[in-house]
Amino acid sequence: MSLIYKSRVLPCVAALALLPITGCAVGPNFKKPAAPDVSDYTASPLSTTVTTANIFGGEAQRFTKGHDISADWWTLFHSTPLNELIEHSLTNNHDLKAAQAALSVARENVLAQRGVYYPSVTAGFSATRQRQSGQIAPALNSNAFLYNLFTPQVSVAYVPDVFGLNRRTVESLEAQQQEVRFQMVATYNTLTSNVVVTAIQEGSLQMQIDATRQLIDINSNMVQILQYQFEKGYANRLDVAAQESQLAQVAATLPPLLKQSAQLRDLLAVLAGQFPNQAPDETFELSSLQLPEELPVSLPSELVRQRPDVLQAEANLHDASAKIGISIANRLPNIVLTANAGSAAAAMDQLFTTGTGFWGVGAAATAPLFQGGALLHQERAAKAAYTQAAEQYRSTVLTAFQNVADTLTALEQDADALKAAAAAADAAKVTLDLAQRQIQDGYAGYLALLSAEQTYQQGRINLVQAQANRYADTAALFQALGGGWWHRADLQDNHEK
Repeated sequence: MSLIYKSRVLPCVAALALLPITGCAVGPNFKKPAAPDVSDYTASPLSTTVTTANIFGGEAQRFTKGHDISADWWTLFHSTPLNELIEHSLTNNHDLKAAQAALSVARENVLAQRGVYYPSVTAGFSATRQRQSGQIAPALNSNAFLYNLFTPQVSVAYVPDVFGLNRRTVESLEAQQQEVRFQMVATYNTLTSNVVVTAIQEGSLQMQIDATRQLIDINSNMVQILQYQFEKGYANRLDVAAQESQLAQVAATLPPLLKQSAQLRDLLAVLAGQFPNQAPDETFELSSLQLPEELPVSLPSELVRQRPDVLQAEANLHDASAKIGISIANRLPNIVLTANAGSAAAAMDQLFTTGTGFWGVGAAATAPLFQGGALLHQERAAKAAYTQAAEQYRSTVLTAFQNVADTLTALEQDADALKAAAAAADAAKVTLDLAQRQIQDGYAGYLALLSAEQTYQQGRINLVQAQANRYADTAALFQALGGGWWHRADLQDNHEK
């Protein structure tokens, strides 16, 4: 490109590129909602839970108000297989990968929209050969009617953001990016908590399966004893039939437990991004998990800055606020500045020589005059959408506080329930042992034995479920408080500005 061409084109480009973004952005400027003015989650103050001695999962749990949550809170259960499974899931889970890809899409959309701040520059080149009618004055100074024409040119267009349409559009897309980001964080929190809770449920079911198999053995032995006594004339057929019925009822509870256990194994495999037949070999035993004794409880004012669902609702509110400005700006004039420069010649070697250059600058303004009320109603709809988003935000905050309060209450009640379940299981075991001895010695009837067996069976199941509830609700508390995602570098808001 010759110096002559540069001297004509570059000033046009530079002039438009250096134009300031004048004016103000119409519409409301977004302000983050204030934190709720509450100091506690529950009506009564938190207290240390009761202790159940000589049983795993019976430790007292203390609530530490105002303490932060670690990024890897699941390590507090002190299970190496659980830690490894979660790390494997975070690397391979496809829902999390899809959420991360969605965030990349939203980020690129923001960057693409920011390009509107700058002039658009396009280059073109055309080459034509044409013959002109002899009845028309020739187009070229040479008076030739058959000629070639070569035309390279650069065109520049710029839209000054006088009323902030571009700024509000970028603001809206940035808010949408934050929505997607917190959706990704929510996916992360859901994944980690689902892995922990599924592992706990699997351990609980394994204990219930073991307890059921023990009960099947007990009932099988009692059937053999009664059959022997029946053959010797010490028992009647009704007693044998009743015990056989009891054995069949207990045995019928085993297949559903095995089915649930297999389904949980399949779920763990899928959460880890694997097929069901690739489930990890190790099984999770509830007794191998350590119950966290120190439970951090974030301040209520911090909860709204930690929960991804609340932050997502806040980003949605921000998006709605920006769209009010967009709807107002769409009703105002739009200005476009243009410039072009180039060279036109009949021969390639004549391009960019003296006398072949051309240039032009222009400005255009358009304003909507009549749209049948469409723009007015779009503005009203945007304002109504903001009101809707504000109410949704308030509802999300209330639900978040309810979630934490429910979990804290559940943890206190879980401890009491475990203590009662342990006492009931111990009493049922004593009653069953006495009934078995008395039936063997002929001092008790079979109805008393059957009742003792049923009570013992239910007591064992209730105890295991009570233990699992403490572990599962502990995991639920960490999730309810936000999951500690803000301590993970890969979840930080480090997108390009």
